[in-house]
Amino acid sequence: MRNVNLSEWALKHQQLVLYFMVVFMLAGLFAYQKLGQKEDPEFTFKAMVVRAFWPGASAKEVELQVLDKLEKKLQEVPEIDYTRSYAKAGEAQIIISLREDVRGATVPETWYQVRKKVGDIRHTLPQGVVGPFFNDEFGDTFGNLYAFTADGFSYAELKGFVDMARTEFLRIPEVHKVDLVGEQEEKIFIETSNAKLAALGLDPQLIFQTLRATNAMEAAGVVQTGPERIALRVSGEFDTVESIQNIGIRTGNRVVRLGDVARVWRGYTDPPTFKMRFNGQEAIGVAISMKKGGDVIRLGESLNETVRRIRGELPIGIEIHAVSDQPHVVKHSIKEFMKSLLEAVAIVLVVSFLSLGWRTGVVVALSIPLVLAMTFLAMYAFGIDLQRISLGALIIALGLLVDDAIIAVEMMALKLEQGWDRVRAATFAYTSTAFPMLTGTLITAAGFMPVGLAKSGAGEYTVSIFQVVGISLMLSWVVAVVFTPYLGYKLLPEMKHHGEEHDVYQGRFYVAFRRIVTWCITYRKTVIVATVLAFVAAVALFKLVPKQFFPASNRPELMVDLWLPQAATYEMTEREVKTFEARLKGDPNIVSVTSYVGSGSPRFYLPLDQQLPNLNFGQLTVMTRDEHVREEVLRKITELFEREFPLVRGRVTRLENGPPVGYPVQFRVSGPDEAKLRPMADRVAEIMRGDSHIRHVNTDWSERVKVMRLEIDQDKARALGITSQQVAVAMQNSLTGVTLTQFRESDKNIDVIGRLERNERTDLNNLKDAKIHLGGGRFVPLSQVAHLRLESEESIIWRRNRVPTISVRADVEGAQAPDVTARLWPQLEAYAKTLPLGYRIEIGGTAESSVKSQKSIMVVMPLMLLTVMTLLMFQLQNISKAILVLLTAPLGMIGVSAILAAFQVPFGFVAQLGVIALAGMIMRNSVILVDQIDQDVGQGEHLWHAIIESAVRRFRPIMLTAAAAILAMIPLTRSTFWGPMAWSIMGGLLVATVLTLLFLPALYAAWYRVRKPLDA
Repeated sequence: MRNVNLSEWALKHQQLVLYFMVVFMLAGLFAYQKLGQKEDPEFTFKAMVVRAFWPGASAKEVELQVLDKLEKKLQEVPEIDYTRSYAKAGEAQIIISLREDVRGATVPETWYQVRKKVGDIRHTLPQGVVGPFFNDEFGDTFGNLYAFTADGFSYAELKGFVDMARTEFLRIPEVHKVDLVGEQEEKIFIETSNAKLAALGLDPQLIFQTLRATNAMEAAGVVQTGPERIALRVSGEFDTVESIQNIGIRTGNRVVRLGDVARVWRGYTDPPTFKMRFNGQEAIGVAISMKKGGDVIRLGESLNETVRRIRGELPIGIEIHAVSDQPHVVKHSIKEFMKSLLEAVAIVLVVSFLSLGWRTGVVVALSIPLVLAMTFLAMYAFGIDLQRISLGALIIALGLLVDDAIIAVEMMALKLEQGWDRVRAATFAYTSTAFPMLTGTLITAAGFMPVGLAKSGAGEYTVSIFQVVGISLMLSWVVAVVFTPYLGYKLLPEMKHHGEEHDVYQGRFYVAFRRIVTWCITYRKTVIVATVLAFVAAVALFKLVPKQFFPASNRPELMVDLWLPQAATYEMTEREVKTFEARLKGDPNIVSVTSYVGSGSPRFYLPLDQQLPNLNFGQLTVMTRDEHVREEVLRKITELFEREFPLVRGRVTRLENGPPVGYPVQFRVSGPDEAKLRPMADRVAEIMRGDSHIRHVNTDWSERVKVMRLEIDQDKARALGITSQQVAVAMQNSLTGVTLTQFRESDKNIDVIGRLERNERTDLNNLKDAKIHLGGGRFVPLSQVAHLRLESEESIIWRRNRVPTISVRADVEGAQAPDVTARLWPQLEAYAKTLPLGYRIEIGGTAESSVKSQKSIMVVMPLMLLTVMTLLMFQLQNISKAILVLLTAPLGMIGVSAILAAFQVPFGFVAQLGVIALAGMIMRNSVILVDQIDQDVGQGEHLWHAIIESAVRRFRPIMLTAAAAILAMIPLTRSTFWGPMAWSIMGGLLVATVLTLLFLPALYAAWYRVRKPLDA
């Protein structure tokens, strides 16, 4: 290929080149309009929730009889990284997390294996266990969330309109799923009084059996009448609440109307388990998710049109409110990013025009939209959407994709200044720099390889950086060697020149720079030692740089969590939520408040740390006016918790970027004995509170809860002809209620629930007088067959990989979580060494997630280094020179440490990717400089002069490309997400570029022991 000059070919086929330029521009514009648009890139949630229920069992019994069996079997699935589970009274839940390196495409097969393994042991679970149930759609994101509220309408009427709206939303092609949030199930309650039933001698079970038998749907046979078949239909099933009230219950020789001995009424789940509220009103939510690969902007347009039509059909009093509008967020984000992209384009153009002149700058300016158009076309072909990561990658790429064009056109302009004709000047750049440029471009792209190949959630989230930057860099090289020579040939004029070719480099500036390079080579040891010392100082200074995992999102929402004591009822949780809503009402900085009682918000934002159902939990989504006032509202809410809600464990957080983590600072205390774990966790919490930046220390194990233990006197029970099971069933049926049958109405099945009247089932003092039916119309008080004793037991037992584990968690204020974790760990590690065998303390939170992500990057580093070394060997074909280039790669850390420490910019996963990529940018410049030295030596130049003159000749293209890359990052410094990476690249590349031109010549001279010739 070295014998084929693509630039020369382009000039010989100018019409074809022009044709392809026009085609690529138009195709790129078409592709851009067709690209999918999202807020965040898609990544696979490698988590599944498994739930099982065992009514009547304590948390300890659930742990041993249900959880342990399930987790033991799940250990046979090799893809599982860890299981995190809890047991509480009557309920078990396991959150299965897969290994980071499990590829997204294999996750469905893994979930199939999980279901199969659990199915294999289902028969070994205790009798009465319901489930297990599986949820592998845990990561579904409902980007659009609407709240329907009603004023003057019943809940049933509102529900009818919501069902209609759901049907309309499902007609939209881009819609994947529509779920209802906070929907209340209708129930029919039959409430009896123990005293009344006992007075009548009426067996509650007789009522239940009569209801079931009356409402049963049974086949009554078919009559064959010769030519026809006539089916028989038996009446009796319920068709109204009144028909239930009118059922006759036979007791002895009498028939009693059910409505005379029981209250029959139609309502909703009582007590409720989950409700949604919007701005203080009860609401039904409609959550909408988009199909995979869909365009969120097109979805938003379709939704807006559908909502407009639905509003036109709704009566006055029923309103639709937008709780989350992802298309609007994405539209705004893309608008902001495109603004940043245009700013970056403008900056690059200014650099080009000021440094290269008007005509030369125009050549570079024309190459930018061409490369971008070709990049959009490639993104469309490979299915890469416009989202937070790919848009940022485009801006990063912008500062790099002009490098090859600048080098090519600068070389052409230089030769024209030296008197060459346009054809020779246009083709010379290819023969002299095309392959060093290609090597440099591939090395720069290779710098992003760890992002593309990292097997982790964070790596999957950011993979489009590698894809977009890699594509644009390769295309920029094609543009530089094919289209840029054509543009230069058309736009740059030939110049008359008299004198030596090197006259261009005899100007005042170049003379001064030549002296500096000469001094660096002469005093090479001083330069090398000074550079090494600066690098060591940078490593030491890096300890002062704040650390983070991912920065917070710039979205205006705040998530407010309210945790009540574990035994709190739904009514108590709802009361606290309503009180909190009232405190926020009227704040001009708050647009809306959406509340969820009994569970957390649906996942309206991909990285949301979603909370699972808990009766003692409430969550509010507070929509503020913008990102700036968000902080004022956050402070207000924090003060509210401290002043007015002492019994509530409150937490207010911003939305996060990257994979969800939860509390930023976490430490796990694990061991076999729950009783010993609590004091250990208390000691860990005490150590954590000693850090001034720690806030709201808590554990995931709640306080112990009260239980009423019924000690059955077995002798008395046998004498009366009853068993412990009958007592338990009688209590369950009376207090909690039991489903007797189902009321069938249209397409709905409504449970019919039997239970005691409210005053008899909610007062512990009445419990001892609860009546147990003995048969034959006889009843006995509970206190005659059982002793009632109030006890306490664990409310919840958390486990990790089958070992009881308490997570001690906290928020951070005024510092970064990984820094706080690092400060606390020496004390906790010392305490961990004093624990008995089998007990340990582990780091969790953002520090753990950050280490995992960094490990996934480090695993790929050897492959990246091998790729870079191979590319260097192809280009330089000399191991010593390849090592020389590699040694310049870490120089960027000097500038990175200096700028991050000076401005206290946190260093996280995204910044780490920037630093790794920075090494590729630095080596690119080094390759071009070393190759230029080789070319000069090959033309008979003494090595001393070749080193100096190569640095002089490469000064302008290297500085120009560096300036373009550095200044193009300025718009990204305003971004919360991309800012740390932009600052890292700016600081690192600035320092490294200067050192490339000064330190590399000195290192080269020292490596090859170059002596100053006599004529120098």
